[in-house]
Amino acid sequence: MWPRGGYPMEALEVSMDSEAKITLILIITCVLVATAGLMFGYDVGNSGGVTSMDDFLEKFFPSVFHRKLMYDNDNGSAYCLFNSETLQVFTSSLYLAGIIATFFASYTTRHLGRKLTMVVAGFFFISGVVLGAAAQNLGMLFTGRIFLGCGVGFANQAVPLFLSEVAPTKIRGGLNILFQLNVTVGILFANLVNYGAAKIHPWGWRLSLGSAGIPAFLLTIGALLVDDTPTSLVERGRIEEGKAVLKKLCGTDNIESELKEIMEATRVAQQVKRPFRELLQRHNRPPLVFAIFLQIFQQLTGINAILFYSPVLFISLGLGNDASLYSAVILGSVNVLSTLVSIYSVDRVGRRLLLLEAGVQMFISLVMITVVLHWHVIDNSEDLSHGTALFVVVMICTYIASFAWSWGPLGWLIPSETFQLETRSAGQSVTVCVNLLSTFSIAQASLSMLCHLQYGIFAFFSGWVVVMTVFVYFFLPETENVPIEEISEKVWKKHWFWKRFIDDDRIPKTSVTSA
Repeated sequence: MWPRGGYPMEALEVSMDSEAKITLILIITCVLVATAGLMFGYDVGNSGGVTSMDDFLEKFFPSVFHRKLMYDNDNGSAYCLFNSETLQVFTSSLYLAGIIATFFASYTTRHLGRKLTMVVAGFFFISGVVLGAAAQNLGMLFTGRIFLGCGVGFANQAVPLFLSEVAPTKIRGGLNILFQLNVTVGILFANLVNYGAAKIHPWGWRLSLGSAGIPAFLLTIGALLVDDTPTSLVERGRIEEGKAVLKKLCGTDNIESELKEIMEATRVAQQVKRPFRELLQRHNRPPLVFAIFLQIFQQLTGINAILFYSPVLFISLGLGNDASLYSAVILGSVNVLSTLVSIYSVDRVGRRLLLLEAGVQMFISLVMITVVLHWHVIDNSEDLSHGTALFVVVMICTYIASFAWSWGPLGWLIPSETFQLETRSAGQSVTVCVNLLSTFSIAQASLSMLCHLQYGIFAFFSGWVVVMTVFVYFFLPETENVPIEEISEKVWKKHWFWKRFIDDDRIPKTSVTSA
């Protein structure tokens, strides 16, 4: 058997790995759970396409629609076409709602289970889809967006924890990244739907928003079908159920030793009555710092500024409505394929090398985009030439590829595998909260930044890529092939900087009990 979240024992690792199997039920479980990423990705990719559709803008954001008409008649600023606070709030309200929801999700994840939390997320998603697609006014539109945000908060809280807790150590990274793969597939699906829906007048935008019901339905059904994680079941006193699920996932009946370790780790974890207060203790500082900084840096790569508004961005570059949506589909395809690269390589080359390589590649891409746009795009000037526009799209694809095999999936993977069981749910809440807060800030500011900084927005993000790459080089240890319950002993205690925060007396220990 393999070590899972919250139950140490290096001594058991060899014998357990020799008996465990990567079973079909394990793979099916992970695939079903990871469908939550489809919904999250669809929301990310959908908003930019919908907000570039004339019918949608005319109904809900007439001032933006009229500004766009003026630009189409060669009278207006390309960069400031979509600079509307209300439009930005529409996009970013999803993430603000998710921030609030994640604190409730922390309670349900720990006390009611990972599975129920995902079911709740599914019902929030379905409600949001119905309200958005049927919206007759801004009130319905914003309410639907808020419901979607609540779904994001609950899903992003439970799914990474679920995947990390059931995944074998040797393929934990790849299975966890299934969530991010589904995010990229969701973005691509949204771009394809937007491309077709934009040609349907006047209700194409309703089709685009309503199509989110497909991933919402898949998530809800998937969450209802899977069993909760053995760790969560034991943590809530359902030991026999946890034992049965453990046998199914491992493909063997010989799970007594692992079950005892789960029970002992759970006993230690339950002594912590205030996990958020425990999270602030000195020995929990390393994973907490990374949970915060990785989420902030993930957004400061500029990825969501591009994905949210890629159709808007390409229109601003003079590529036109059809060309912009077509280019967004290309970006979505690159995103999916590059995430597959991450699934293949993350447990082979490690987390750290992927982040460092991607930092160099993203920096070069962003600098090249800045230079090209500096020379060829001036406010109110002629559109980009065909060759120059193509080069910009290629550079953006190069940038997205590097993000998709590094900061995209690893920003979620690393925090989910570094917290101890007693603080894992609280730590994931902090991770989701900081991610959504950062996403909200970028979504709220991106159109204004595009208007005021123009091509300088890419230079802004390239500077942050340098900062985060240096941070990774000096402070991020490698967690590849390290059981998540042994991170403190094998990772933090051996790192030149973080070892000073790890106190042996404060790390919960469990004894090895022979089967």
